[in-house]
Amino acid sequence: MQAVQFEGHGDIEVLEYGDFPDPEPDRGEVLVDVKAAALNHLDIFTRRGLPGVELEMPHIPGSDAAGVVESVGEDVSRHEPGDRVAVTAGLSCGQCEFCRHGEHSQCERYHLLGEHVRGVHAENAVVPAQNLVPVPGNVDWVTAAASPLVFQTAWRMLMSKGRLSAGESVLVLGASGGVGHAAVQIADDAGAEVYATASSEEKLEYARECGADHVIDYAEKDFQSEIYEATDGRGVDMVVDHVGPATWEDSLKSLAKGGRVVTCGATTGPVAETNINRVFWNQLEIIGSTMASLGEVDDVLSKVWEGTFSPRVREALPMSEIPRAHEMLEDRKGFGKVVVIPDSEQ
Repeated sequence: MQAVQFEGHGDIEVLEYGDFPDPEPDRGEVLVDVKAAALNHLDIFTRRGLPGVELEMPHIPGSDAAGVVESVGEDVSRHEPGDRVAVTAGLSCGQCEFCRHGEHSQCERYHLLGEHVRGVHAENAVVPAQNLVPVPGNVDWVTAAASPLVFQTAWRMLMSKGRLSAGESVLVLGASGGVGHAAVQIADDAGAEVYATASSEEKLEYARECGADHVIDYAEKDFQSEIYEATDGRGVDMVVDHVGPATWEDSLKSLAKGGRVVTCGATTGPVAETNINRVFWNQLEIIGSTMASLGEVDDVLSKVWEGTFSPRVREALPMSEIPRAHEMLEDRKGFGKVVVIPDSEQ
């Protein structure tokens, strides 16, 4: 088969699209004929190299994909050849105390397709049967591939961990990004008043289209000051922050008393200073969130399939143009998901 791969970490020059041994499903696994696959910033980080993560080379990146079941291994009863499916990337043991309580993303051995092990940016991919979600026939492959990672991440952040309810206010940072645009849609659907930041008028308009009630150009204005003014000094009930040190202090300052900041990442670095006095005096909550449980994935993707939520797609490219796809994510000039389609499907 043809697959995206790299032999070592580095810039986009390390990426290749070429021959790779055909995979075969083992017990409990399913072979998927990939029709479309989507990129996430995780693919950029993996290509560059993540501290403490040693990969088997050559590595196939990619955590998001959708396609048709081609064959199944032993002990697989949930899927059969011909089924339309989407991939969810979180791999859990199913046996530890957290898995037994349905908290798969807290698994003691939790890891991700495409990050810790070979992923799905290939013509074919083998994944555990439990990592497949049925896709209705009316859902196109690009939508099915672009939805799982960002929508499950945003859903767990806002609804499960953040406990967002109707009438509350929420600030979504980086609203034109993958998780950001999903978070805006989820917050709007939940009945919250949504504030969103982005870095250009085009991206701000995009955030409005996703459901933002108020938008802030963080390249031109201090978002914390804008939130203070817009809320008459109260602040918002929740901040969705996946940026890290560059925004952390202002995220905490943007919260109302009793508010909570929910984080699923730190694109500007892992270490930020926290004013502990502000945390305890204002009785703030700092909540971490990673991916989602299998049940949460089912819940949010059912709302994508029915059309309540929709991934915005910037462009769909042939998989052989994977360097360009990575470059599009790195330049941060556009908005929406970047999708790659196996050349054999063109």
